[in-house]
Amino acid sequence: MSLSKRSAAEFIGTFWLVLGGCGSAVLAAGLPDVGIGYAGVALAFGLTVLTMAFAIGHISGCHLNPAVTLGLTVAGRFKSSDLPAYVIAQVLGAIVASAVLFYIASGAEGYSGGLASNGFGAHSPQGYSMGAGLVTEIVMTMMFLLIILGATDGRAPVGFGGIAIGLGLTLIHLISIPVTNTSVNPARSTGPALLEGGIALQQLWLFWVAPLIGAAIAGVV
Repeated sequence: MSLSKRSAAEFIGTFWLVLGGCGSAVLAAGLPDVGIGYAGVALAFGLTVLTMAFAIGHISGCHLNPAVTLGLTVAGRFKSSDLPAYVIAQVLGAIVASAVLFYIASGAEGYSGGLASNGFGAHSPQGYSMGAGLVTEIVMTMMFLLIILGATDGRAPVGFGGIAIGLGLTLIHLISIPVTNTSVNPARSTGPALLEGGIALQQLWLFWVAPLIGAAIAGVV
């Protein structure tokens, strides 16, 4: 499969992850009486990965995340020369999804412009500190990569990797949404931050640094 086709698949997959995951948070989480809450958002993120694993996994490997691509590269599972194309496609997919979500959400009266961006301190859902956010994102991304590396190993049961990875991402969100709104994915953080601007953009650095560190640790382990 050509790199251009694989990159296109990564664009589509990351678009779906951000639209589905952040979209559920923006459009469906906070509705009085019928909102899906943190648990619903966590499940939505997991479902985006689960569905894309079966839709594009055979094309691109379904990374959808610069940290995943880096971790697989460090682990010797992915060619380093292909990494830039994947990361660019992932970030672009996240940006386009955020733009689509912004347009949809803007159709509701009283919309404040939020796109489920990630943050710490004043921008953390429950006011967690930068240190807590940094450790959370490093550890959660490391565990996510360990799940991916194990589930896609040649010795693992065939055909079930996407299920384990999707459920793993759901669990990670259940744990860490209150802390940082859960990133573990620099592309997912970049799209909303670029459109929101302000504090979301100012704090974006952490959601590149921490996930990449966590992914690299998992790749070495």
